[in-house]
Amino acid sequence: MRTDPRHRSVPTSPLTRVRNLGILAHVDAGKTTVTERILYLTGATHKRGEVHDGTTVTDFDPQERDRGITIFAAAVSCDWDGHRINLIDTPGHVDFADEVERSLRVLDGAVAVFDAVAGVEPQSEAVWRQADRHGVPRIAFVNKLDRAGADLDQAVGSIRERLRTVPLVVQLPVGQEDGFTGVVDLLRMRSLIWTAGRDTYEEGPVPEALLAEAARRRRLLEEAVAELHPVALEEFCERSALSEPTLAGALRDLTLSGEGVVVLCGSAYRNCGIEPLLEAVVAYLPSPPDVPPVRGTRDGAEQERPADPEAAFAGLVFKVNSTSTGRLTYVRVYSGTITKGDTVLDVGAGRSERIGRILRVQADRHAEVDRAEAGDIVALVGPKAARSGATLSTPDAPLLLEPPTAAAPVVTVAVEARSRLDTDRLATALARLVEEDPSLTVRTDPETGQTVLSGMGELHLEVAVEKIRRAHGLEVGVGRPQVAYRETVVRGVTGLVYRHVKQDGGAGQFAHVVLDVAPLDADDDRAEGFAFSSTVTGGRVPQEFVRAVEAGCRDALAEGPLGGHPVTGLRVTLTDGATHTKDSSEMAFRAAGRFGLREALRTGVMALLEPVVEVTVTVPDDAVGTVLGDLAARRGRVSGQATRSGTAVVTATVPLAELFGYANRLRSRTQGRGTFTTRPAGYAPAPASVTGGALT
Repeated sequence: MRTDPRHRSVPTSPLTRVRNLGILAHVDAGKTTVTERILYLTGATHKRGEVHDGTTVTDFDPQERDRGITIFAAAVSCDWDGHRINLIDTPGHVDFADEVERSLRVLDGAVAVFDAVAGVEPQSEAVWRQADRHGVPRIAFVNKLDRAGADLDQAVGSIRERLRTVPLVVQLPVGQEDGFTGVVDLLRMRSLIWTAGRDTYEEGPVPEALLAEAARRRRLLEEAVAELHPVALEEFCERSALSEPTLAGALRDLTLSGEGVVVLCGSAYRNCGIEPLLEAVVAYLPSPPDVPPVRGTRDGAEQERPADPEAAFAGLVFKVNSTSTGRLTYVRVYSGTITKGDTVLDVGAGRSERIGRILRVQADRHAEVDRAEAGDIVALVGPKAARSGATLSTPDAPLLLEPPTAAAPVVTVAVEARSRLDTDRLATALARLVEEDPSLTVRTDPETGQTVLSGMGELHLEVAVEKIRRAHGLEVGVGRPQVAYRETVVRGVTGLVYRHVKQDGGAGQFAHVVLDVAPLDADDDRAEGFAFSSTVTGGRVPQEFVRAVEAGCRDALAEGPLGGHPVTGLRVTLTDGATHTKDSSEMAFRAAGRFGLREALRTGVMALLEPVVEVTVTVPDDAVGTVLGDLAARRGRVSGQATRSGTAVVTATVPLAELFGYANRLRSRTQGRGTFTTRPAGYAPAPASVTGGALT
């Protein structure tokens, strides 16, 4: 994880009073409402925004307000208790997971929001795993305790079981469902009550009726912390209890190390629990000096750069946004300082960029500042070509940072301008769209000449096309969505011999290779789905030519023999070969690898793979039979079914191609009462009825 839990930072720098955090959750868990209440309580706004009224600060895009969901990650800044909080409200829908990925890349901590009725939902689990990969410390906020069926213990149980972490619950609800009015703070053993019409809580003693339960839960919290933290264990063994300072310090250490997650609760809509949440953000989540120095490469060597305003400047571009007033480049400053008018280097592109203005971001509103220091998240006006993932650095001390990874798109549509006169405008709009969202790709189909737009899901593409229509005033025609299929090896070949010989005057080309091709082992978790090795001995194929053969094989993976889809799930072994003293070259062996593997794929037995998703459908009990029948008709395989509070939750694995239009079908079959969510579940063999010619 990011820091040694035994060494907490000492507040010696202004940077220790900065928190860079994200709000993570499943769609409709209340992320945006939590963000709005934070902005209101910190004085950043003077009116509480509501999602259902379309008055929120962070969901400012017209499509977000129309659809009632967060689509684009929005950055805001506010101040609380002498600390500056830079906050990013992230989307909760699976189609916009790439926005979450890019945000997590630049954040130091996060607040995970859970619905007190539903607990850990599919996308909650997905974003939690994303945060795990980035090593981002988290605290949890169980929201919507005022709803019918809300149960803190059930939600905490789902956190323990599904997220495989140790929840450290520091609050006890006062009242249930509609009678929920506040919480008991188990650290200070006090009650915090929010009365109607008041924005702040009233502090008091623990209610008599809850004294025994609060004491029991405090004891459970102390025992759980003592099991994980050696200093707390020592005090617990000596005194059979933990003091408030020891308990608070241990909670912070366990949060930073990722060994436990502090759990708070409340109702953001009623404004209950937000102030203790802010106090927990300040107390437990890391400041920039608490995380390790950023690592990058300089002249091929790995190098670290600390979160120090006096160090050389290094920042990562994590978002680009084109507005009516110009291009905004969002940057996390990891080290050093930049001021208005500075010239910086786009390290990857080797291009200089000038900083015209520096803006402190408040969603779609901005406040200009003269400088930005290590730990800041700001928007820059001036850079013309820096893209998401680019590193900006001091020209005389360049440091290349690792960019966020973009997921491969899985759904494709053909787009075209209604009028031929708008063709060039559409190309410009698509280029700008891809620049803003790296998870979108645009290409021209070589067979049909169509312009093809690919993304992470049906909703993702709907939003992208609608953005073109609204922002650029273009009428766009859209073809039926198609999914990104793959091809794989079912039975390979052994000892395939390929000779590449070309002689047309002058130096020729000669390469002789012998290849074994086999399916990749089922337990091999290589993300790229391809493995290459060489067993050639005696120097029959020099090492540089072996690397060329591997490069040629990778070239051949772009198009498979069934339908021209990318090939995955195979292992290639170079077992033998031969060279010519004059005519052998890296180019010749690369060609031999490419054409040899293509021939091996045509010789072996191949299978088509289609993307599948895990679908979680929530419907009334009386609609379960209808939903199960519909899922079966869509080639779905039901993996789980549960009932709670008169509602059934069905989990199934369904081919992505079968889910187009499912939202409307589900609404009509459940009288508008059914909802569903999805998350990617990899690829599975497609049935024989699906032919390569019908796919893209």
